[in-house]
Amino acid sequence: MTKIAVLFLVSALSAPLFAAPKKASKEAGNSPAVLWEDPVDIATRDLINGPGGADHQPKAPFKFVKEDLNGTSPKFIITDANGVKWKVKLGAESHPETVASRLVWAAGYFADEEYFLPGFQVANIPSSLRRGEKYVEPNGIVHDARLKRYLKGEEKSGGWKWRENPFTGTRELNGLRVMMAVINNWDLKDENNTVYEYDGKKIYLVSDLGASFGTPGRSVTRAESKGNLANYTESESKFITHVTPPVVDFGVPSRPALIHVFEPAEFKSRIDMEWIGKQIPIADARWIGSILAKLSPEQIQAAFGAAGYSPQEVVGFSAIVEERIADLNKL
Repeated sequence: MTKIAVLFLVSALSAPLFAAPKKASKEAGNSPAVLWEDPVDIATRDLINGPGGADHQPKAPFKFVKEDLNGTSPKFIITDANGVKWKVKLGAESHPETVASRLVWAAGYFADEEYFLPGFQVANIPSSLRRGEKYVEPNGIVHDARLKRYLKGEEKSGGWKWRENPFTGTRELNGLRVMMAVINNWDLKDENNTVYEYDGKKIYLVSDLGASFGTPGRSVTRAESKGNLANYTESESKFITHVTPPVVDFGVPSRPALIHVFEPAEFKSRIDMEWIGKQIPIADARWIGSILAKLSPEQIQAAFGAAGYSPQEVVGFSAIVEERIADLNKL
C-alpha cells in the first residue's frame, strides 16, 4: 500500500477520545448548544475508522429491515450480528461521505459514525428494490456501500439553519463554513443539518456530507459532482476566489450548472447558498487551517483509503486536501 496509498433568469488504531454524539435523551430543556470541541488528540486520531473507532465497525451477518426512500441516494436499513441498526447508502455519495465524516471529525466537529464496505451479504433483501438494484446481486451481495450507525436510543432533536443558529458570527461556525469549502461540499441545504441531544448538550452537525470531493457546485450530473478526482483537482484553482482583508471568499458552494436554470426552485436555492462560502474572516479561516495542518499526510490518506478509493485516487485526493490546508495557512 502507498502512504495509504447562467445566471438565474429571475435572480494505527486506538479508540478516539472524541467520538460521534450518542444522540440519546429527548429531554431538550435548556441544554447548551455545541458545534465544535477542541481536537487535542488530532495528530493521533484514527482516520481509518473515524468517529466510531475500530470497536464500532459493522459485524456480519447482516439482515435487511426496510428500504429508505428519502433523499436522492438509494438507501436501506439493516441490522448486524450485534443487533446494531445501520443505514446503508449506495451510489455516488458512499465514497466521499465516508472521507468527509473523518476529516470534519478530525477538525473537532461532530460527525456520524460511518464505514465503507466494498462488498458484504445481506440476508432477506428483496429481489427488487425500488432504488439501487444495480449495486445488489441476486444472492444479496451489496457493493460499495456506506454504513451509518444508529446509536442505541438515538433521537433526532431537530435541524438547524446556516443563517439562524446559536453560533452565528463565531469562529467555530466560520471554521465549519471553511471546512465545507475544503471538501467541496456544495449541497448545503438546511435540511442536511441535524441537532441531537446527548450528555446534557445539544449537538449540532452537518449530517449529510455526500456531495463532497467533486465539483464546487451542482454539475450536469450528480456523479460528476461527488467524489470525482478530476473535477476536485480542477476546482483547486478556484478554492479561494477573493481576498479582501479582513475577509476571504471561497468558491464553494458555487452556482449550479446553467442547465439547472430550467428547474427554477432548485436553481434559486443553490444561488441562495453561495453566501456560505463568502465574506469569512481571514483570522477564522487561518484558525481552522492551523488545526487541519496538524494532520499528517498519512492520516489524510488513511481517510481516503478507508472509503474504498484506489491507491492512485488516494494520493490524488490527498494532495489537493493538503494543498488547500496550505492555502489557508498562507492567508
